[in-house]
Amino acid sequence: MSLVCDIFKSYYDARINKRNTISQLEFEFDLERNLLHLYQELQNNRYEIGPSIFFIQTHPVKREIFAGAFRDRIVHHLIYNYLNPLCEKTFIYDSYSCRVDKGTSKGVQRMSTFIRSCSQNYTKDCYILKLDIQGYFMSIHKDILYHSIQSLIDQKISLLKIPMTTEWLLQLIHKVIYHDCTQNGIFKGKKTDYEWLPLTKSLFYSKPNCGLPIGNLTSQLFSNIYLHEFDVYMKHTLKLPYYGRYVDDFVIIHHDKAYLQSLIPQITLYLQSHLALTLHPRKIYLQHYSKGVLFLGTVIKPYRTYIRKRTLGYFYQKIQLLNQSLLAVEQETNPIIQAEILNWLKKNFVGVMNAYLGFLRPTKSYKKRKQMIDKHVNPKFWEYVSLDEAYTKAKLKK
Repeated sequence: MSLVCDIFKSYYDARINKRNTISQLEFEFDLERNLLHLYQELQNNRYEIGPSIFFIQTHPVKREIFAGAFRDRIVHHLIYNYLNPLCEKTFIYDSYSCRVDKGTSKGVQRMSTFIRSCSQNYTKDCYILKLDIQGYFMSIHKDILYHSIQSLIDQKISLLKIPMTTEWLLQLIHKVIYHDCTQNGIFKGKKTDYEWLPLTKSLFYSKPNCGLPIGNLTSQLFSNIYLHEFDVYMKHTLKLPYYGRYVDDFVIIHHDKAYLQSLIPQITLYLQSHLALTLHPRKIYLQHYSKGVLFLGTVIKPYRTYIRKRTLGYFYQKIQLLNQSLLAVEQETNPIIQAEILNWLKKNFVGVMNAYLGFLRPTKSYKKRKQMIDKHVNPKFWEYVSLDEAYTKAKLKK
């Protein structure tokens, strides 16, 4: 394929769920010209990254988000489309973040399977060690990351399908990694939004030559590449079959509690010496499996998995926002505008419902799902959307 085709594909990928953002609308106002300019800049190595918009997000936890301009997001998807096939052939199976057919649900199911297997179907003792990396995205060292990507490309170069040279791709990746998005960024919010945000969660306070912006697709991919070496160390050097990771949260299950305790200093030393990372001192969990473990918004216990109350609270908040949006649409006097907004809202409603219901489906939560939907969803939504009897999937009515 040519670079033009790859850019067009990346454009279509980037606009998914972004059709109503100001940056995307401005880019599409003169779409052909903007795509042509981007193509010429990339082809001639004249591409420069524009200013980012940054703000503080409070859900699910308080964090600093940097959102690149839409043209830059197209480039992020371009890099992702080139690198991801190499990564999928390289990553361990039990890395669940931002991968096709993985995600939080797969991570929860695998942890449940690990506990059942290690405990021999809950008949033997086993223990769970859950660890977390402190300020992970802000601690990623750019030199280590870039060399990791270089090594990945060298090892899997036969799988790399690009219309340009490898050097061209590495130059583009280098530009994205080493770009300082705190310079000339546009802040959307209030200064008080930064109150109670730990310094370890802000790029403005990260160490020199460290930190990736949360919010970019490339940061999600790069964060997995950065910890791949650690995954290999855990699986193959330490030979831990019951190990899994989601971003910077990882879990190890073993029948010997003392052995798990002995792993903590080894892991601490490896992370510091190889990746310049630090374990979070207040997020070390070591407990018998019968006590349950909090992982990815669920509580995993023998024979059952419960949904966390906080996750249900987020579901409730989303439903209330959807209800308010529906009331606003009904008050619109222009029938054409009303129809367009309603069509968007129906699709958004289905997306939100399926996102939460898909996450809740593997857990013991039927009564809670049913109660949440029956009690709080505006009944008018069911004029446009249908829900299966098991409360697991929503779809638009024809």
